[in-house]
Amino acid sequence: MIDSTHWLLTLSCPDRPGIVHQVTGAIVQALGNITELQQFSSLESGRFYMRVQVQSGFDRSVFEEAVAPIAAELDAEWTLDYVGRKRRTLVLASKMGHCLNDLLFRQRAGYLPIQIPLIISNHPDLAELASFYSIPFEHHVVTPETKADVERRIRNAVAEHDIELVVLARYMQILSPELCQALEGRAINIHHSFLPGFKGADPYRQAHARGVKLIGATAHFVTADLDEGPIIEQNVRRVDHTMEVPQLIAMGQEQETRTLTEAVRLFAEHRVLIDGPRTIVFS
Repeated sequence: MIDSTHWLLTLSCPDRPGIVHQVTGAIVQALGNITELQQFSSLESGRFYMRVQVQSGFDRSVFEEAVAPIAAELDAEWTLDYVGRKRRTLVLASKMGHCLNDLLFRQRAGYLPIQIPLIISNHPDLAELASFYSIPFEHHVVTPETKADVERRIRNAVAEHDIELVVLARYMQILSPELCQALEGRAINIHHSFLPGFKGADPYRQAHARGVKLIGATAHFVTADLDEGPIIEQNVRRVDHTMEVPQLIAMGQEQETRTLTEAVRLFAEHRVLIDGPRTIVFS
């Protein structure tokens, strides 16, 4: 639920002494009450990261007037939003529905602060699932000849629906470098943690044949470097030699679902900030 008196500020800037004092001082001057504050100084990049929630009766313009001069002095990148506002999310899918189903269920139940106005898929298999949740569904066949047109449709959908996040819910297509660049910092993908150990078809069968002891999943931002974007969330589960391929697949899909949904939640709540090749996650 959106609370128009509860604000969420994220900020990143070159690190230096006194940043917390300056920001919190401005909030106090505006008669704001800080309800949550997290900060981190990155030794690798030399940047400072901050996420702060503020309860107050002032409107957006008052908050902006209090923070803007300080942000300019700090040479900061900053965002201001309502706590609990649902982020508009486009989901890309293929045939496997476990990740999509969890996102749709948690959106409807109110557990996930996103709003999904559209699902785009390169297969028709999940149309019925989308219909059950009353979400518009588009099916576009992707071939070498149609790939550019489909990606153009994705770009247009992002613009038409004011999309803030694109989620690849087991979307089994590689995005072009151009689309990756257009969606930089706002597209999340999920993959099984066997990569790059078991590439290609039937990774769980390959894993079973090699006697793996751990299975898991990684959610990360999409970049032109396949499956190498900044990591947001990871989960793992121990397995053993008694488990057959179907069991490994079921356990792996469970980890994929948990991991992707958590990554989406963290992004939607403005808890993920990018620090070069990695992320700062204020959980």
